[in-house]
Amino acid sequence: MPRRLRPTLTSLSLGAALLLAGAGQPLAPLFNGAALAQASAGATASTLTVAQARAAARRILDAVQRGDANARYAQFSDELKALTSPSMVQATIRSQPKVLRYELLSVRSGLGSSTVEAELTTTAGKRVIFIVLNGKGQISRYYVDRADDPTSRVASQFVQALSTGNFITAHSFLSPDFQKEISPQTLQSKWLNLQRLTGNFVAVGRVVEAESTPEARLVLVNVQFNRLSDNLFVIMDSDNKVTGIDFPQDSAPQPAR
Repeated sequence: MPRRLRPTLTSLSLGAALLLAGAGQPLAPLFNGAALAQASAGATASTLTVAQARAAARRILDAVQRGDANARYAQFSDELKALTSPSMVQATIRSQPKVLRYELLSVRSGLGSSTVEAELTTTAGKRVIFIVLNGKGQISRYYVDRADDPTSRVASQFVQALSTGNFITAHSFLSPDFQKEISPQTLQSKWLNLQRLTGNFVAVGRVVEAESTPEARLVLVNVQFNRLSDNLFVIMDSDNKVTGIDFPQDSAPQPAR
């Protein structure tokens, strides 16, 4: 069987295909031109007004500030609710810095969704977050500004979120364009399929920034499973948003140590 070529930064671009064990070809974009046009035709009726989006964002961020797991779970879209539970949300709350206050910075209404930008002041400092709301004022996805964080730490945190089943959190590490191509459900499916070949996840090992250009960075995250260990390739842009993921599988994987 021919050995699959490792990705290089010269061949990578924003929104690079997600390749995982068991997927022989890159995933086709979930939104191609025809699908996007079809979605656009019926989307405008469900767009929130700026005032509605602002009010929904305040409800969400108030729940975040209170640490109310039940309210936070209820504010997810139906698709996201299927991936989590109030108890999982509670565990996430406990692992994150406490939010002391927040400020809404901007509200942008798009076709069928609205994006709210907010600055959170936490016990660990300030953080800017972008929340994408559906027509019901529920969270359909979100992403966080991690541009000032160490690249290797961001890559490690992304893999940790995958490994603990926090696929909504893992999805928040993806760039906005890549989020449109890869859903949290896809991350869940591919991660579980990977473990059918590798065995159960054990630990995240060494993280190495292997290659970089002004536009992109290639980070190797060693992941240990109970049957073998291998490197997860995480491609990130200059703002530390994940734009591509690859689980390479060698013909002779290294045994776990």
